[in-house]
Amino acid sequence: MAPPEKKKAAAPAKKKGGSFQRFKLYTAAGDKATRKNKFCPKCGPESFLANHKDRLTCGKCGYVEKR
Repeated sequence: MAPPEKKKAAAPAKKKGGSFQRFKLYTAAGDKATRKNKFCPKCGPESFLANHKDRLTCGKCGYVEKR
C-alpha cells in the first residue's frame, strides 16, 4: 500500500487593485479644483461617471452613456 499523498495548503488570496486615487479626478488651477469627469444625471453631483473606451458609466446606479 502506498503512503497517502500530502495536500498542499492553499495560497492566501491576493488583494486585487490598488486604493482609489481620488486626486486623479480633479484638476487644480490656482485656488479652485474642477472635476474632470461628468456627473451622473440620475445620482447628481455626488457620483462621477467612469470613463471607459466606448462608454461612460455610473458605478452607483448603473447609468450608461454610449459614445
